[in-house]
Amino acid sequence: MGDVLIVILPALILAGIPWAVAAALKPRNLGISDAERYQLELAVRSRAHYEAQVKAALAARARVDASTRPSQNEQQHSQQQEHARAALGGAVLPGGQLSPQFTLQLQSLARSGHKLQAIKLLRQATHSDLLTAKNYIDRL
Repeated sequence: MGDVLIVILPALILAGIPWAVAAALKPRNLGISDAERYQLELAVRSRAHYEAQVKAALAARARVDASTRPSQNEQQHSQQQEHARAALGGAVLPGGQLSPQFTLQLQSLARSGHKLQAIKLLRQATHSDLLTAKNYIDRL
């Protein structure tokens, strides 16, 4: 039995030394307790869950907007165009030229000193820029 102890005791000591060194050199968790670590993990999961909910809500809102608003916008746009055509009385002919009645109306406004009104009316009828409308009214 003495021979067994002489062999096993040094073997246990030699196995215990590397274990003790490994335990001593094992990195510590820098003072964070298990409760604090759990709270941090919970905060990360909560943030991820909140971001997923926001993303889902934005996607749902986009789907609702896409399904309702385009038809409303198209309907309003067509109504506005119809009102503009009716108000101008067919000022622009299909070829892109101005009707004679509209040209006479612009001429009378320009000659009576209401050039700004004439420019505004021309821009509404033709959707032209300000410089083009001003040059046209100045040439009348």
